[in-house]
Amino acid sequence: MKRSTLCLLCSSALLAAFAAPAAQARDDGATAQAAKANPFTATEVARFNEPWAMTFLPNGRLLVTEKRGVLKVLTIGGTAQTITGVPTVAYGGQGGLGDVILHPSYATNGLIYISYAEKGSTSGTAGATVARAKLNLTSSGGSLSNLQVLWRQPKVSGSNHYGHRLAFGPDRKLWITSSERQKFDPAQDLNSPLGKVIRLNDDGSVPSDNPFYSRGGVAATVWSYGHRNLLGIAFDAQSKLWIHEMGPKGGDELNLIERGSNYGWPLVSQGDHYDGTPIPRHSTRPDLNAPEAWWNPVIAPAGFVIYSGTRFPNWSGSGLIGGLASQALVRVRFNGNTAAEAERYPMGKRIREVEQGPNGDVWLLEDGTGARLLRLTPI
Repeated sequence: MKRSTLCLLCSSALLAAFAAPAAQARDDGATAQAAKANPFTATEVARFNEPWAMTFLPNGRLLVTEKRGVLKVLTIGGTAQTITGVPTVAYGGQGGLGDVILHPSYATNGLIYISYAEKGSTSGTAGATVARAKLNLTSSGGSLSNLQVLWRQPKVSGSNHYGHRLAFGPDRKLWITSSERQKFDPAQDLNSPLGKVIRLNDDGSVPSDNPFYSRGGVAATVWSYGHRNLLGIAFDAQSKLWIHEMGPKGGDELNLIERGSNYGWPLVSQGDHYDGTPIPRHSTRPDLNAPEAWWNPVIAPAGFVIYSGTRFPNWSGSGLIGGLASQALVRVRFNGNTAAEAERYPMGKRIREVEQGPNGDVWLLEDGTGARLLRLTPI
C-alpha cells in the first residue's frame, strides 16, 4: 500500500558543517529553524583508521571495524586491541570491512556477525559478504573462530554501493541491506539481491514467511526492493523498520520498510543523475513506495540508531543519523508512520557511525584516517 509522504527535508550541507542548523524546507516553502547550541559535550575517547561501524559488548567494551580489514576491541580503559581471524577484504572505494553486530543470544553463544567486501575471481570484481563467527576475547585482544559465510552478493565490477548494514529484529531474524552496486536496474529484479532489504534466519537459511518465499531462489530472501545505497537500519519501539539510503544528486531518503514493497529506484527519485539527467519524482508513480522524509541538498547519511536511553530525554524515540557531506548529527522525529528532521548538530567532521552506549550516552565515529571516537554526554 502506498504511504503518505512527508516531503522535503532540505538543509544546506555547508551551513550544517559551519553554522547552526540550516533552514528546513517543505512543500509549503522554507521555514527558518532557530539556531541552538548543541545539547551535549563531545569527548574524544580513541582514534581509529577509517572506522566504519561499532557495537557494544555486554561487558561495556566496544567492537570497532576499520575498512582495511581490522576489527578492534576497545577496553573500558580506552585501549584499542586487535581481534585476529578477520577474513581478507576487498579494500577500496566504499569497500572493506563493514558492519559488526552481536547475535541476540551473544551472552551465551559468543557469536558476532560481520559484513565485508569480498574479491571476485575476475579482476576488478567484488561483492558484499556476511559471515558469523565465535568471538574469543583475551587480555590482549582476541580472535574469531569457526567463521561461516551466510550470504553473498554477486561479484560485479566497481567498488561502491555495497550497503551491507546488519541488524537483528525483534523477530530475531537477520536483516541485511544490499545496495545496488551502481548497477541501477537490478534493484527492480527480484532474481537479483542488489538493491534489496534481505531477511534471513540467524544461520543464513530463509524464513518461510518472507513475502516472495514461494518464488524460491534469491527472491525468497527479499523483504523489500527498489533501493539504492542503504547505509542505516534500525527498529523502533513499535518494531517498525526504518532505513535510510543515499540518493543520487539530491534525494537522500528515510524509508519505513513494508513487507514486499517496491521503493522505486531507479524508476523514481527525489534527486537526479550526477550528469544532470532528470529522474522522475516519486509523485509521478503513486504505485511505488515514497520516502517518509528526504533531503536535498543531501546529508549523505551514514550510521543510524533510534534512541531509547534516558540520558537525553528530549531525544527519546528519535532517530539519530550520522551525516558525511553534512558533517553533522541529524535528529529525526517520528510520529507514527511519518518522520521529519527535528534538529541538526554541526560536528565539523564527517560522521560515519552512531551508536547508543550502555548508559544512554551517544557515541559517534568520524570518517577517514585518524578518526575520533566521540562520546556525547548531556550538558
